[in-house]
Amino acid sequence: MAWREETVIYNRREVLKGVALGAMGLAMPRIEIATETGSFASKRPPVEQRKFISHAVEETISRVKNGIGAPELAWMFENCYPNTLDTTVNFSISGGKPDTFIITGDIDAMWLRDSACQVWPYVPLAKSDGDLRQMFRGLIGRQARCILIDPYANAFLPDPKSTKALEWAVADLTEMRPGVAERKWEVDSLCYCIRLAHGYWKATGDTAPFDAEWASAMRLVVATFREQQRKNGPGPYHFQRKTETPTDTQALGGFGNPARPVGMIYSMFRPSDDACTYSFYVPSNWFAVVSLGQLAEMAAEILKDSGFAAECRSLAEEVEKALEEYGKIRGNSGGEIWAFEVDGYGNQLFMDDANIPGLLSLPYLGCCKASDPVYQQTRRQVLSGSNPYYFVGTAASGIGGPHEGLNMIWPMALIAQALTSSNDAEIRQCLHRLKATHAGTGFMHESFDKDNPAKYTRAWFAWANTLFGELILTLSEERPSLLKSV
Repeated sequence: MAWREETVIYNRREVLKGVALGAMGLAMPRIEIATETGSFASKRPPVEQRKFISHAVEETISRVKNGIGAPELAWMFENCYPNTLDTTVNFSISGGKPDTFIITGDIDAMWLRDSACQVWPYVPLAKSDGDLRQMFRGLIGRQARCILIDPYANAFLPDPKSTKALEWAVADLTEMRPGVAERKWEVDSLCYCIRLAHGYWKATGDTAPFDAEWASAMRLVVATFREQQRKNGPGPYHFQRKTETPTDTQALGGFGNPARPVGMIYSMFRPSDDACTYSFYVPSNWFAVVSLGQLAEMAAEILKDSGFAAECRSLAEEVEKALEEYGKIRGNSGGEIWAFEVDGYGNQLFMDDANIPGLLSLPYLGCCKASDPVYQQTRRQVLSGSNPYYFVGTAASGIGGPHEGLNMIWPMALIAQALTSSNDAEIRQCLHRLKATHAGTGFMHESFDKDNPAKYTRAWFAWANTLFGELILTLSEERPSLLKSV
């Protein structure tokens, strides 16, 4: 097979990541592109260099590949689906217990959100694979310990005693603690830890990870959500950064733009790590409703704590009621749709961002049914010119966001579009766009130019890779004929 070097876009944030990688001894992956000639050779690391191996994952790769009609798509699945295990999992036994630290890819830090998402497609396999169960036990425990360090932080360092934050976060004006890599308050970070724990428990029946430490972390999650309803003032969290990028800092002393305390949970940053314009981020509040319901079930059945379960349910009901009252706007067609952000005073923002949770991905996280009329109207408007971050280009059309700027489409959004669609033609179109825009690398990227996929950001982005693997797995189970004929 012939190869050629490719150019990758690096904005200021990417340059800082590169500096951090060099300081930490991590090598950026060599970015090579396959030509149309020759066979599609695996881009996985050699077996002896893989970070974690699961026999169930390897069996799944072999089985699913046989059901994919397009050789290129099968090759992409083989590269992407195991990418988290191959390259980002650091597993050990510490104090007699499993410990799993998962980097996001090109940054030697663990995001609560990303780490939970990166392993999510492996959850159904854990029941039959003891090694996977150990990995999950270690990750659930590590996430609990991270939350106990600081429930407001979004990313953590491998060494919980380290005081060396990520390069771009060292001068942040906030209460940095040892072990914290970055301290952006994002509601979804804590939700994802609950989602992973609940999903693992339901898939395996294993209650080993849910010890007193985990229970303490979950009680802190609920207390933090309550604190960030801000009924009794702004609470302790504030964040500012000296930066030329407005979305990397917060207004008004770091407490964010004002919002009326109506019952929703304030979030200073979106899942993209970009600052919220209005403090009630609607998709993450819906995610919190779902997560609190899951935590209530675990509190009752595993912890045997009916009082804590009732507290979770009560908070979920309060947030849902506020969403129904304040979270909707009038759509272009005249019906109700979900806003992206609101402030409880009547100010509302409509757009969508490629990251999950966003408006497009609400059914994927169980926030509503894909057939829900309000969601369907929202979806149509999100996937149109009414969304300022929906880009139409010669290479593809899809959602991006402020994080990487105009005209940059995120593969994650194309995957979310396919996962939330019931239309074969739409799903097939998303697959064709994903296949046409990986720039020959065989991997998903953070974003690519709508007219030139060879211009992309983040060659090593494990979440997007395993999310693509999840899409192919889902189609192999629910629409095998589509996958065979694509």
